[in-house]
Amino acid sequence: MQTISIGEVIQNYGEKLSLELVAGHKGLDNKLAFSDVHRPGLVLAGFVGLFTYDRAQVMGNSEMLYLGGLSPQGCRMVLETIYQFDIPCIVITDDNDVLPVMKELSDQRGVPLLTTSFSTTKFSHFFSDYLDDVFAPRTTQHGSLVDVYGIGLLFVGRSGIGKSEIALDLVERGHRLVADDVVFVFRKLQGMLVGTSADTLRDHLEIRGLGVLNVRNMFGVRAVRFQKRVEVVVKLVEWDDSERYDRIGLEEDWVSILDVEIPQVTIPIYPGKNITVIAEAIALNYQLKIQGYHTAREFNRRLVERMQKKDPPRVLVRADVE
Repeated sequence: MQTISIGEVIQNYGEKLSLELVAGHKGLDNKLAFSDVHRPGLVLAGFVGLFTYDRAQVMGNSEMLYLGGLSPQGCRMVLETIYQFDIPCIVITDDNDVLPVMKELSDQRGVPLLTTSFSTTKFSHFFSDYLDDVFAPRTTQHGSLVDVYGIGLLFVGRSGIGKSEIALDLVERGHRLVADDVVFVFRKLQGMLVGTSADTLRDHLEIRGLGVLNVRNMFGVRAVRFQKRVEVVVKLVEWDDSERYDRIGLEEDWVSILDVEIPQVTIPIYPGKNITVIAEAIALNYQLKIQGYHTAREFNRRLVERMQKKDPPRVLVRADVE
């Protein structure tokens, strides 16, 4: 299971979330395994039957106002009920004042106590959004990911078949490189796949015989992007006369990545074939499908309709042509 320590949360997202550590420094190694937060309202009232203590505990205006209205002895008793569990951390939102007893218990139990100026709703939203990426299922794909007309095309195939060369040609034509060679793919909560590059390879392409190229420096900042949704897998294979390749487009192929089905187009290649233009056509054709127009199905519908009418195909000839 993927986890992240409270110290890493503060280091990576502390500034973005306006987090400040006020107590419980011994617990910075405490681990979070979920992006969801929990508001311990019922726990403060004494009901711990459904207490999800393994989440970050967020206390906002309601919780702090309730604690502030208790007697010192009653407040300590309520808080000790919470601190008896293995809590990863407690976050006090809305710049609420931190009760001294909370600092004391946080230091004793090794529970990081954090404050933020964000409202409870805003903090919970951003905190969960940041950690969704940390805990998202992930895998690696050997290939090249390029944003072509707004569609994320993932080129796959055997090593040396020409994936990077196609990516370079697409970049030269104004499209945007996301990743080459190693593509990290993450599955978002909405069942959406997002690809990005390893830090060491970001903005770079490897062209056999030429070496490593820095795409950002050669073509400018608009030639690259940090991440992109993976929408179509383009599988490159060598031409084989014994194989049967789809010529109409009615048969749709799918490939599963992280249990998400992605359309796959298999392109047989041979010397002289313009794969770059075909890749652009794949992206544009996919956009038409998104808009509800399926070229192959429309062609088939018109063909069947004409056959049913027994209407032979007509050849149009211009009158001014002899």
